[in-house]
Amino acid sequence: MITDRNFGLDRVMEPKGLTPATAWRLDNSWQLHSGEMRVRLERIHLEWDNFQQLCSSCGFDEERIKAKIFDIIHRRGKLHNPFTKTAGVLMGIVDELCEPDLFMDDIGPGDKIYSLTSLCSIPLHIEEIKEVDFNYGQLVCSGYAILFAASPVCQIKEDLSPDYTLAAIDDAGSLFGVYQVAMEQQMKDFVIIGRNACTTMLYAAAVREAVGPQYRVTAIMDKNVRENLSHEEIRRVMHPLVKDTYFVDLTEPLKAYEEITRKNAELMSVGQVIIAEDIRGAETLGVMIVKALGTVYFNAVENHYAEAQMVAESMGKFVTMYAFDQYIKDYPEFSIRLLRHIQMKLEEINRLYAKRNVHRTLAENHARSILIANAGREDDFIYQSAVTKSMVEDVMNVARYDCNVIIQGETGVGKEKVLSLIHQNSERHGNPCIKINCATITESLAESEFFGYESGAFTGAQAGGKPGYFEMANNGILFLDEIGTLSLNMQSKLLRVLQENQFYRVGGTKQISVNVRVIVANNVPLRTLVDKGEFREDLYYRLNICRIDVPPLRERREDIICLSEAFIRNWCNKYKIDKALSPDAVSQLYEYYWPGNVRELENVVHRLVISSKDEIISGEEAANILSENAYGDMRLNVTKSFQQGEQLDFHQLMDQQEKRIIEYALKKEGTTRKAASLLGLPQTTLARKKLKYGL
Repeated sequence: MITDRNFGLDRVMEPKGLTPATAWRLDNSWQLHSGEMRVRLERIHLEWDNFQQLCSSCGFDEERIKAKIFDIIHRRGKLHNPFTKTAGVLMGIVDELCEPDLFMDDIGPGDKIYSLTSLCSIPLHIEEIKEVDFNYGQLVCSGYAILFAASPVCQIKEDLSPDYTLAAIDDAGSLFGVYQVAMEQQMKDFVIIGRNACTTMLYAAAVREAVGPQYRVTAIMDKNVRENLSHEEIRRVMHPLVKDTYFVDLTEPLKAYEEITRKNAELMSVGQVIIAEDIRGAETLGVMIVKALGTVYFNAVENHYAEAQMVAESMGKFVTMYAFDQYIKDYPEFSIRLLRHIQMKLEEINRLYAKRNVHRTLAENHARSILIANAGREDDFIYQSAVTKSMVEDVMNVARYDCNVIIQGETGVGKEKVLSLIHQNSERHGNPCIKINCATITESLAESEFFGYESGAFTGAQAGGKPGYFEMANNGILFLDEIGTLSLNMQSKLLRVLQENQFYRVGGTKQISVNVRVIVANNVPLRTLVDKGEFREDLYYRLNICRIDVPPLRERREDIICLSEAFIRNWCNKYKIDKALSPDAVSQLYEYYWPGNVRELENVVHRLVISSKDEIISGEEAANILSENAYGDMRLNVTKSFQQGEQLDFHQLMDQQEKRIIEYALKKEGTTRKAASLLGLPQTTLARKKLKYGL
């Protein structure tokens, strides 16, 4: 029976019927149940893809990383990253056992142990994170974990440093797997595509243990290697375990292959390749290097195992592939034996780590070697892309100068967020920021709304008069959204106020002086309206001291990831629920073209939170809602185009529908070539139709 030994089924809260490893939420309460053990936490080792996702989503800010981890545990009862679907392992001191006879290992209170069970399966509560170890991807922390009678553990070896020991324990299954494969095949030449010096040396030691001293290991590492050592230091510390080390751009595997084989032709056909790096491209390089009928070994399935299979198939190369990372009782002892063999080298690495500012260097290297750039936040302006980062830097600079500003961008891109950034970082931050949508002001009331009126100025005027927008914004900022909708007459009056900083109320005889910084926005470039004669050129130049162009969301796709996360958190807080986007759902959001920009993204996330019945929002659910949006953007609403009873013109209807389809394709793809490919048309045909409809 699977329930003979407790492995945590009664700790599953949501959804019931799953195992702790796959459940969304676990009960992490302190009180022990039968067949459970409580462990006081000392250190947690996070799997590397989990650690780097946490770091990149938090901009490598240590306090934000800590807050993110606390939030995951609060929502899930375990440290199980819903984006990477991975976790890690822990070490600590046994605090209490409930029914010790149910446990097979001879352990008791006070024993220091390593838990070999993934944190995906373990109820966890962290009280304090004392340090984030960026070298090993570990947390020095306090709190407790609940282990079960079926949870494998091993006792701590006091003479080994806990950082590299815990890292080796996490890789124990893969290390023993490499050893077994090398023993069976007795090859002599190996390539290790390594993540860092410690991991690479552990796999080199496993190979040496299998085939003896007559072996040759070559290491290949990303040129932006994610640790705080120079290339020369890495080469030196890994020698003689590793004969040669090459640093290349793993994201360009073809170029890397040519560069390496030009220096060493023997690497064109190697018997066994071990892939311990998760950068996309490492799997392709590994398949290219290994000889036909050779072996490619992955230390984790997440390291693009499936992609490697497709690459090998496309090359017509038969390759045996392994990805073995499960627990067997003797694995930890094997890893400990390897650690003792290379302990002096590992201690040397730790001494080098201790000399440097690891946090800063790791953040810079990591940012260059992964797709997702560091997330940023300025006064609640959330962003992740380099495009937005550049714009925010411009905004922060402009904020310091007390001048008029034009903010341009499509509807929904976040022009008011840019306004808030300027206001909060300007010398007027303590004074009012009055926001006006000019499109809602009727022409007959525009003058009285902007400049106010005196008592009795016109029929219906309230007694005592009323101040206008300029008076309300005195010493602060007046934000005029959709300024292009104002009439030319009103533009003329606005220009005079900007020139003289004075005006008269409607029906007034006393001149009023104001000190107002005017910031305007429009979804159509004002220069375009000037060229059409719809906006005064002199007013344009008066306003255009500085201009901020807010790019559409489709041109800063990395922002979709952090914005989605922020929106889902806000809606979950409002509705007092816990939901998260699956990686597939995030991918769907990332690929969509977002004609409504950030506003549309927030709307879609809101709908997903409400409509999804599960805690994790699936990619299919996201795709369904996005398909509705895309179709709605294309289709022709006949009822709005024609009056009831009016005869319909078939050709006119077809032209309008064709225009919308072409407009949709151009918005989605960005260029006529890509849009033509999407619609299955020759580019010349699409370009001609684009010209026909003035798109």
